[in-house]
Amino acid sequence: MSITDAETAGTAGAAAGTAGPAGAPGAAAGTAPAVLTPRLRLVLVLLLAAQFMLAVDFSILNVALPVIGEGLGFSLAHLQWIGTAFALCAAGFTLLFGRVADLFGRRRLFLGGLAVLGVASLVGGLAQSPEVLIAARVFQGLATAAVTPAGLSLLTTSFPEGPLREKALGLNGALMSAGFTAGAILGGLLTDLLSWRWAFFINVPVALAVLLAAPTVIKESRPDERPKLDVPGAVSVTLGLLSIVFGLTQAGEHGWGSSSALLPLAAGVVLLLVFYAVERKVAVPLVPLGVLGKRSVAWGNLAGLIAFLTETSLVFLLTLYLQEVLGFSPLAAGLSFGVLGIGTVVGGSVAPKVIGKIGSKSTLIAGGLLQTVFTAALLGLGDDRGWMWLLLAATFAGGVGNMLVIVGFMVTATAGLADHEQGLATGLATMTQQIGITMGTPIMSAIATAAMAGTGASAILGGLKVAIAVNAAIVLLGVLTSAVFLRGAASRAR
Repeated sequence: MSITDAETAGTAGAAAGTAGPAGAPGAAAGTAPAVLTPRLRLVLVLLLAAQFMLAVDFSILNVALPVIGEGLGFSLAHLQWIGTAFALCAAGFTLLFGRVADLFGRRRLFLGGLAVLGVASLVGGLAQSPEVLIAARVFQGLATAAVTPAGLSLLTTSFPEGPLREKALGLNGALMSAGFTAGAILGGLLTDLLSWRWAFFINVPVALAVLLAAPTVIKESRPDERPKLDVPGAVSVTLGLLSIVFGLTQAGEHGWGSSSALLPLAAGVVLLLVFYAVERKVAVPLVPLGVLGKRSVAWGNLAGLIAFLTETSLVFLLTLYLQEVLGFSPLAAGLSFGVLGIGTVVGGSVAPKVIGKIGSKSTLIAGGLLQTVFTAALLGLGDDRGWMWLLLAATFAGGVGNMLVIVGFMVTATAGLADHEQGLATGLATMTQQIGITMGTPIMSAIATAAMAGTGASAILGGLKVAIAVNAAIVLLGVLTSAVFLRGAASRAR
């Protein structure tokens, strides 16, 4: 049986009132809508607006970093903390907040996180010192860790499993990927035309609009009984993820063999082993091992990790190519990724239809193969601007393939779970996304740097091509794992 068949069965179960606990949207018999009602459209718009804004935040400051450093007096060595402070909190606390959303109310956490994001963005835009800016980025990261899984779980519990949820997740995936690309473009435009401060201020009206509209449109969703929070598990997994993400960022800065990278990475692994031991014994675990044991959850998340790791790091590699090899300005380089953004929107738009026809497992495989082929095609890039046609064509088609994988991953990793487990499932999926985005750039940066023989455009291009080849190989590995291991998940779903 295909995963799509399992999703159909899950939808039938939801219609029969078995999808989740009482009070969860769509859980009662006959309440699961078959079409998008006006209220559901508004729910979708509000949730997608919030997710798009969060995706933009990941990349909007990249182009502006040198300008911020000069304006606030950041030393070159400390400039990386503008991004690292955000990434640490966004990735480290996501799983915890995903579970908190299940226990204490998804809408409550969603709105609270948005309020924190709006205030932190205002403070960041008004900052007059490095310390205030870094503090604002910390709270932006914490808000992202709360809003993203809460928003996704509201999405999955508002839309029943099957075509409606696939369409919603497709649009969500397309806008999140497009938001990452749009952030690079928007950051350059705002910095050049206004000020880097507007990269912060732009969040404030969006957050305010969602905060005003959401309480009357989005229903609260939480279990009738609130189990006790697994504090030892929460502490160990959060510290473990923080250590690993910190180690990855240090590896990108100081090299993979440096003690500043190896020590936190080792500490992170130990803490995650402690977390696993805690989850085996605690009465109410933060992450039930039965959920992690589902192949659709485990291997679906691996496919998502590879999708985010490879595409976001490919943007980094191609940014170096455009600026260091072809001599483009930061703004022109950012605008060049508009074609990639169009590809991700196209991929997100067609993904639900593709999943409906061939199933989510086959969509993961087809999208991964498409991304592999067109990532490998970038190995043909040369050192003059006449090769821009290849870059634009390959990033468009690769973006379509990458988005097929991302939507397939979200459908797979959240399928077959009850509503009361959706916060956990989306928390895992969001953590996968954040870690993939965080670890991709330092990994590819280290590979490209190690492969550069000398200086100059030719040496840089040679190093970038080695990293691009590794990138394509990792995508292919994701295709193979989905093809081999998701078959068992599908058969057991019956």
